[in-house]
Amino acid sequence: MISFVWSPGNRLPAGTGGSENYTVGQVRELNRRGVPAQVVTVGLGEDDGRDGFPDLPFVSLATLADVGDLPGTVVFVNEPHVVRTREPAFLILHNPPPLREHERAFAVEGTRDLTLIATSRYAAALWARFLDVDPGTISVVYPFAEPCFADEPRPENVTGKTRVLFAGRLSPEKGVYTLLSMLHIDVIDDDVELLFTATSAGADKPQGRIIEQMLDVHPGISVVPSRTTPESMAALMATQDVVVMPSNSQYWHETFGIVSLEAQHAGCRVVASDDGGLPETDCGGVMLVAPDDAEALAWGLRRAIGGGPLPDATRRAAGRMFTVAQSVDALLEVFARPRPISPARVVRELEELIAAPAAASTRAMSPAHVVTAGKGGPAR
Repeated sequence: MISFVWSPGNRLPAGTGGSENYTVGQVRELNRRGVPAQVVTVGLGEDDGRDGFPDLPFVSLATLADVGDLPGTVVFVNEPHVVRTREPAFLILHNPPPLREHERAFAVEGTRDLTLIATSRYAAALWARFLDVDPGTISVVYPFAEPCFADEPRPENVTGKTRVLFAGRLSPEKGVYTLLSMLHIDVIDDDVELLFTATSAGADKPQGRIIEQMLDVHPGISVVPSRTTPESMAALMATQDVVVMPSNSQYWHETFGIVSLEAQHAGCRVVASDDGGLPETDCGGVMLVAPDDAEALAWGLRRAIGGGPLPDATRRAAGRMFTVAQSVDALLEVFARPRPISPARVVRELEELIAAPAAASTRAMSPAHVVTAGKGGPAR
């Protein structure tokens, strides 16, 4: 059994972000292969989001300590926790390292005895610097786009306009304020041939509700309900031409960007911030622009529009990259390989070495075995 432990006290919401899609997609693919896998939540009972994923096995535990009783492989998602498990546990690092000091201490302590998995080369290097560990000890298992994105037919564009979608969560770190600023750049604001749409993903949170209200009253963009399944998101993306990902880089660095994969698999061009792991998502349809720069985003969008529709050959090639099968293959390979030495193990072994009795060769020798050097001669 492989148990993916979701952040304790938090529901697993459908259709709100990459870590959620990654987790449920991994569990679904593992079960499809006959490898038992489940989502584990803590402290919520059955009101843990399972209603959004009727095809997936869920287990709800009363306390975090109960994780220690889980059989098989335990994989913590996002958050490290100090729990003694039956077998050495893993941690998938979907987010960048924390900024706050108390959160830093929690992250350092929680990761000391876990085998770490990052979602991009960028994220692996970032966490290695933060934890002061060898980057080679952090494995990379890339996210993926579900097969439905590459398989979704693209209907004819009957609007005669270029359709631009913002599909990220309505939160500051996803760059939504840069998007709003861009809507007032003259090369965008004056163009009536552009149709901007955003989804309401993230509007279940207080800041998301505020941002949704701002978008609702903006004449330059429409808000549609968030999609809670890969199939419904694929259907929406297939009706769009360009997906924008103006991720905030001031205090948040996108560790990968699963929306970029989904958009390219669905036949969209992508305009994304040249920051974090986003450059690693390029399947042939990504245009990178300076982060936190509305002017750069506007001209990047202009270049993407000038490139015309994403060619069918590019879409087909994209659909063969970053698949769920490739991702699960990589995950299982990480589980099978010898585990790297964790920082906690290094500390323990050093402490044991220091506490060990002195070796015989270093003990004081008896007077009978001591011969001092004579004048001009070596000691014996």
